Amino acid sequence: MTPPLSQNFWNPPVETLGFDEIRALQWRRLEPQLKYNFKNSQFYREKFAAIDASPDDIKSWQDFQRIPLMNKDEHRLAQERGLAEHGDPLALLNCAPRDQVVRINATSGTTGIPTLYAATQNDVDIVNEMHARKYWRAGMRPGDTIIQALSLSMFTGGLPLSQGIMHMGAACVPVGVEGGTKRVLDFIALTKASALIATPSFGLHLIEQCHKHTGEPAAALGIKTFFCAGEPGGGDPSVRVALADGFGGARIFDHTGGGHAFHGISRDEPAEQFSGMYFISPDHCILELVDPVTKDPISLEDGSQGEMVWTFLNWQGGPFMRYAMGDVARVITSPCPSGTPGLRFSIIGRADDMLIVKGVNVYPAAIQNELFKFLPDITGAFRIILEAPGPKISSPVNLMIEHGDKIGTGELDDLANRIIDHLRQQLRIGAAIDWIPPNKLPRSAHKTNLTEIYPTT
Repeated sequence: MTPPLSQNFWNPPVETLGFDEIRALQWRRLEPQLKYNFKNSQFYREKFAAIDASPDDIKSWQDFQRIPLMNKDEHRLAQERGLAEHGDPLALLNCAPRDQVVRINATSGTTGIPTLYAATQNDVDIVNEMHARKYWRAGMRPGDTIIQALSLSMFTGGLPLSQGIMHMGAACVPVGVEGGTKRVLDFIALTKASALIATPSFGLHLIEQCHKHTGEPAAALGIKTFFCAGEPGGGDPSVRVALADGFGGARIFDHTGGGHAFHGISRDEPAEQFSGMYFISPDHCILELVDPVTKDPISLEDGSQGEMVWTFLNWQGGPFMRYAMGDVARVITSPCPSGTPGLRFSIIGRADDMLIVKGVNVYPAAIQNELFKFLPDITGAFRIILEAPGPKISSPVNLMIEHGDKIGTGELDDLANRIIDHLRQQLRIGAAIDWIPPNKLPRSAHKTNLTEIYPTT
């Protein structure tokens, strides 16, 4: 049921709960979820066997954290075992009967076999609810038209996101990014859409290319709200301002969450500031932090930083249980200036992307966020060029960067020196820069791979 249009929250009784109330609700839902996982999944029975326990032995949060973590490598291996032993990639991990599975999403599979995510109608309903919470908070209402310009293939932010928008009553235009820049621009004009969902880099690309395709600047498109997704940048003030200005004063939101139970969205605030994303699905997902290297638990305290671990609640298909996702986040537990309750977070990088440069740990996303401060002298597109896989790499860090279209060749040396000095001061790393013209690097529909490896011969 659609709530009153003036209401700030889609589901106020849940979205306004305090920390202690959320924690109690999570525990009430965790106990039956653990029993469900144990009963229906061989993979999870093996997890309990590893600590010589059953769900009945989990009587505290400390007991819960004894359950071994899982990760994507284990997920893929479980699929391969399922195929080999049962002829079904979902046989070991999926908890619901196959005749109750109504949707299967997957990762891109660019680094190996795609990782499958099975959902029952119950799970789809939860995902729809989470998307509705996000877009309702951002001010979307029935009558609004939203262009969905992320990948529409098996990507978890494709079909599930589009369905979620429809669930909250807005009109979704699932044009996707596969058709290219002109097709997205054409459908913005054709449908008179007022909101756009895309990666920050694709949003900047649309701003760059709009006049070429339409004869008008992107500010004339009528986009009033831009939702960042799929990659870092939506929380960087430089990117937010560039997007807001490029789209003629659009409101900028960073948000995350596709076809699973972990979702978050930032609040409506000036583009030049960012207060983090609200964790809006704690009733269906337990969030933990662990050390990215040792995997030891880290307390959820203000400013804590670690690899995110998810456990799904009230989930039937393929419920995650202490799944270490590889995303490193910083949490904020102090009160938000807006007065809205709830934990906030910002994603700062991928644990498996971390580079070590002369003893300094640095994430490619951190380099990206610092480079964004030099817009529009650069386009924001760049790559880290490695001679061999990390994490340890030699100094200086070799960067291939697109310069802006209004920068003359005589200005590039000075710009390079300013960027190098800035990275040394902010990240404590040395850098070397190779310039390339604008629009030479591909723009991605979701997370862009910021590193490329060119072995020396």
